Amino acid sequence: MKDIKEKISVVMPAYNEAARITHSIEETARAFVDFGCEWELIVLDDGSTDDTFEVALNAASRQTDHVVVKRNSYNMGKGRAIKRALHFVTGEYVVFLDADMDLHPLQIHTLFDIMRLDNADIVIGSKMHPNSVVNYPTERKVMSFGYYLLVRLLFNLPCHDTQTGLKLFKAQVLKDVFPRILVKKFAFDLEVLVNAHHLGYKIAEAPIVLNPQRYFGRIGANSVFTMCTDTLAIWYRMYILKYYDRIDYYRRKNLAKEFRRMRR
Repeated sequence: MKDIKEKISVVMPAYNEAARITHSIEETARAFVDFGCEWELIVLDDGSTDDTFEVALNAASRQTDHVVVKRNSYNMGKGRAIKRALHFVTGEYVVFLDADMDLHPLQIHTLFDIMRLDNADIVIGSKMHPNSVVNYPTERKVMSFGYYLLVRLLFNLPCHDTQTGLKLFKAQVLKDVFPRILVKKFAFDLEVLVNAHHLGYKIAEAPIVLNPQRYFGRIGANSVFTMCTDTLAIWYRMYILKYYDRIDYYRRKNLAKEFRRMRR
């Protein structure tokens, strides 16, 4: 990745990760030192009830201005946390990376290789890629496959796994997509990809090595229900209400008004 001249921004949402956040920041910094490119890490503490924010600030102080730490005053959900973190992004490429280190940041190199080879605008890590190495319980694999079938039925996206916490975007994609995003929690990944695909951006998948740091994930029955209802709501907004197309119409209309005012 030494041949990448543009800056890479890594967005890392964190919630109650005090025990892991120092390791996550240090491993991400070490990976990018090895990559030899310009980078920054934005850690967004999403209203943690433990010491995540203070521990992250301490770890960031040792990274020579490469790490920015911000926090929400209360828990708003992963989608809202990432949306806020994007206000601090200055890079031409943006990586979403979960704070739990289930996915080691060295794998970002593979995503860039695939972006270049496939001429893609987005590359997402996929648990269902034939070359992926995934070490997690069978029940979670069943849940992932069931959700894939639901997403395939509703949206016919050119990818198999929308939820893995490692994704690479050209920054322009997010500038175009994020004004449309409404989902606050787990299904926000899907809303981002559905809108990007709708706008014509190319999505590619990459193999990953996933080693869960928690045997039991944070997605319980209530989270599964919320995720499914949010998924159906995205489908309803996209295909019935045509909400996302109306957003584009009003944005273009406002831009035209602004342009006419500037010419007066």
